[in-house]
Amino acid sequence: MRIGLLGTGPWARTAYAPALSGHPGVEFAGVWGRRPEAATALADEHGVPAYDDVDALLADVDAVAVALPPSVQAELAARAARSGRHLLLDKPLGVAVAEGRAVVAAAERAGVASVVFFTARFQKEPEAWIEEQAAVAGWFTARAQWLGAVFTSDSPFAGSPWRREKGALWDVGPHALSVLLPVLGDVRQVVAAAHGPADTVHLVLDHATGASSTLTLSLTAPPAAAGADVELRGEAGVALLPGSPEGAVPALTRAVDALLTAARTGRPHACDAAFGLRVTEILATAQARLAAEGD
Repeated sequence: MRIGLLGTGPWARTAYAPALSGHPGVEFAGVWGRRPEAATALADEHGVPAYDDVDALLADVDAVAVALPPSVQAELAARAARSGRHLLLDKPLGVAVAEGRAVVAAAERAGVASVVFFTARFQKEPEAWIEEQAAVAGWFTARAQWLGAVFTSDSPFAGSPWRREKGALWDVGPHALSVLLPVLGDVRQVVAAAHGPADTVHLVLDHATGASSTLTLSLTAPPAAAGADVELRGEAGVALLPGSPEGAVPALTRAVDALLTAARTGRPHACDAAFGLRVTEILATAQARLAAEGD
């Protein structure tokens, strides 16, 4: 499979390009970016062509990996799907429900495979834990904390305009939901949503299994307090999400494997664009509750 990369920012440079370049099952076919000079620099680093026209890249590949802000991603992902290209996407799929629906509709009409990269779903230890807990009945409640220090440290993502605008709800909220939904079931209702310090938000969710969950999400935590943890409590006792020693590149390599499998078999992956859309729908509902709380 020939796969092109759309995007040249920190996430594209440190995660996507190395994962594509080092994957034995795909041919890293080139880079397109909104800044041609950045695309040239990243392409030269990996010995692949740089494209100044996204349609020219689409014409030369079987699939695209997208490392762009969500609204930009959604438009280009739908465009790529309409061209018959498989999709490796990042979270969130979009920050508006209509954007996500357009991607899903285009992928379904074209019959292309899609995988949305939720990091924990492609790291060995967390992925195995999620599968194990999903098979356990009787979960009563869960607590998830995803606390980042993006805006309180020297993070390379601190200059991201969309993160500044949308905050933790949209940046780390998808990670928390990607862990909770396969275990506790779909969200029937966002019961409550409240603001905390800076971009911090607190959510209470009602799940299809009858369990409830609470989420605390932030990109402005003190660096010493940053980290992610998920705790489940139920008839089986208490279960804690394990950490992973792996960085993003090995996890992305498995996401590429998942895309290859979905494209070959025609069977959707659990983290396909439709799942990404559901995450966007839940976050949009939470955002509306937060806005109402602030009125």
